[in-house]
Amino acid sequence: MPIRQSDLLNAGQRRSIQGQFSKRFGQLTAFLSHSHKDATLALGLQELLNSQGWDVYVDWQDQTMPDNPDAETAFNIKVAIVRADWFLFLATQNSTMSRWCPWEIGFADGKKAHDRIAIIPTQDNLGHFYGNEYLNLYNKIDVPSGSAGLAFYDTRGNGKWVSTL
Repeated sequence: MPIRQSDLLNAGQRRSIQGQFSKRFGQLTAFLSHSHKDATLALGLQELLNSQGWDVYVDWQDQTMPDNPDAETAFNIKVAIVRADWFLFLATQNSTMSRWCPWEIGFADGKKAHDRIAIIPTQDNLGHFYGNEYLNLYNKIDVPSGSAGLAFYDTRGNGKWVSTL
């Protein structure tokens, strides 16, 4: 079941601001690809994953990023994607229409192990579902029916809790 965007907004209210990775020993890191138009949703997902022990990189929290996107931005994003343990794509209407997000997932696809890329499908308040175009290609992280917490599913539908990855 996709993550409701309203749940991400609520989780974002509890978030803690962070910038570059501050990885502790054994802590998983992730690069979060998302549209900047979905900043509040990204913060909510960041908070949910932080509560599972993950350190999630969000590019606009990184003080080293230039103010205006340019070649340096692309270079910094490439470095952050390679450095992170995981690549996560927050699938929303905005991210699927973005110029940057499809580029980021394409870059990650060439650099990361396939099992270290995951789509986070979402559903908006009108019931529209986002992420379908990628779900047959990549693993996903979502909320299992009737459960609280985040689960990771491979492309065959085998699942495990995010906190156990």
